[in-house]
Amino acid sequence: MLSTRIFTTGLTVGLAIACTEASAFEAGYIGSAQKPGLVLGNAAITPPAGLYMFDQAVAYSGSIVGPGAPTAAGDGKTSVHIAAGAAGLLWVPGWTVFGATYDAVIVQPFMMLDVGSPVNVNPLGMHNTFLAPAELSWKLADSGVYVKSGFGMWMPTGTTSGSNGLGNVGAPWWTFQPNLVVSYFKDGWNLTANLFEEINTASSVTGYTSGNVLHAEFTATKTIGNWTFGPVGYYVGQVSDDKSSAFYGGAVNLKRYDIWAAGALVGYNFGPAALSVWATHELSANVSGGTAVPGIDSAAVSRGFTVFANLSYRLWAPDAPAPAPTRTSFRK
Repeated sequence: MLSTRIFTTGLTVGLAIACTEASAFEAGYIGSAQKPGLVLGNAAITPPAGLYMFDQAVAYSGSIVGPGAPTAAGDGKTSVHIAAGAAGLLWVPGWTVFGATYDAVIVQPFMMLDVGSPVNVNPLGMHNTFLAPAELSWKLADSGVYVKSGFGMWMPTGTTSGSNGLGNVGAPWWTFQPNLVVSYFKDGWNLTANLFEEINTASSVTGYTSGNVLHAEFTATKTIGNWTFGPVGYYVGQVSDDKSSAFYGGAVNLKRYDIWAAGALVGYNFGPAALSVWATHELSANVSGGTAVPGIDSAAVSRGFTVFANLSYRLWAPDAPAPAPTRTSFRK
């Protein structure tokens, strides 16, 4: 039996704000490669040896906020809608490294984005591929505490277009992602803090570098029988400034943003597969530091409601050890 709560996949679907190239710098990207909230429910524990597959879906609905938010007709809000899906593999070979269980993850997301008036764009394509070549999970005796550490990267394999390379949902740069997960996973409880940071390289098209982004995701669920349920929440924020380039004449998209969200998760373990669904509402979103127009803060981010779903199952398991041979004794 397996459960989605044990996966720390690093799966991402970029929550980007798409604007026209003339209206924003590094348009289509606020600095976060991973959709905040995507690994809620995951604990620091690693499943038994085998090859696992997981399929995820994300639906997001929100609007652009901040001092630089475009103004639409009617209610004045510019809508943002995202529909995304991803498939990933988790490999657990059964190795022990420094006393920890080793695993590796690869994920490929696809995304459709729609931004309303007056922006009016709707790109569709492949987002950057995520690869975590090494994750290590330690069990601290019988305390129920697990600690997991890993290193992942977003590779610039996504669909790109336009003069700045951001006319679609891919991003023309690498993002490196170290992470640390601490869990209490015992007696049906999953109390987890998942911390990771995104470190971006310069765009290969424009030379612009988006600032580092810190994610903190929190889970407090209880499993009773095959059911799992409980509250979840997250914080995501930019912790270092963007670095502009000659392509933009020194202007930056933004310097800082902070988003807080809360929600709930419910899951059911069917045995051969497990399904989890969770939803989050962004309670606050603050952004500042855009310099597209001198003297005017042009920074903007998206704030809204997200529904996530994850289906996970094991594709392959190693053969069970052969039983020890028995010997028959003969006596006269």
